[in-house]
Amino acid sequence: MTNIQKGLAELIGTFWLVFGGCGSAVLAAAFPDVGIGLLGVSLAFGLTVVTMAYAIGHISGCHLNPAVTVGLWAGGRFEARDIPLYIGAQVVGAVIAAFLLYYIAQGSPVFDIAGGLAQNGYDAGSPGNYDIWSALLIEVVLTAFFLWIIMGSTDGRAPAGFAPIAIGLALTLIHLISIPVTNTSVNPARSTGPALVVGGLALQQLWLFWVAPLIGGAVGGLLYKTLGADSFPKPNIEGE
Repeated sequence: MTNIQKGLAELIGTFWLVFGGCGSAVLAAAFPDVGIGLLGVSLAFGLTVVTMAYAIGHISGCHLNPAVTVGLWAGGRFEARDIPLYIGAQVVGAVIAAFLLYYIAQGSPVFDIAGGLAQNGYDAGSPGNYDIWSALLIEVVLTAFFLWIIMGSTDGRAPAGFAPIAIGLALTLIHLISIPVTNTSVNPARSTGPALVVGGLALQQLWLFWVAPLIGGAVGGLLYKTLGADSFPKPNIEGE
């Protein structure tokens, strides 16, 4: 595959993740009488990964996440020279999705940007008012485990064809755990799109949702490379 094909695949895939995941939170989570709630939003994020992993995994590896790209590099499965291409495409896709979602949401007379766009945060920006240290720790730990699951499920010794399901379910579980704490990031691109649209506190706190997931991703990748005796012969489907 060419770099253009890989970059476009990552852009489209990350667009789908943010539009589907954040869109479910903004448009459907609390819809009168039939809102999907926390469980539905968590499942929506997982489904975006499952569907895109099958759709573009063979083109770009379906990272959809700067922390995944960095983690796979740390784990020895990704070339450093391709990191800027992937991260740039992921951020662009996330930003386009967030602005389109904002435009659509404004079509409702009850929508108020003050209510948010599923942005991430801590302290006053946290759904449960969790402090900065809780946010930092949970984002590092969950991203590290996310990379461990990605690398393990795509290992040459793992059952073939099931990696997207394992990765999607992992992201669902991650959201079930951490939506009350940070609204769940584990993905700097996913955090950047809504923060740029909402601005204010979300933009001020965005730094944490780059630092923590990137650290967690690198730790998870290194741990699997060191402890998992990785036998993965060639990148294929690598998840969000």
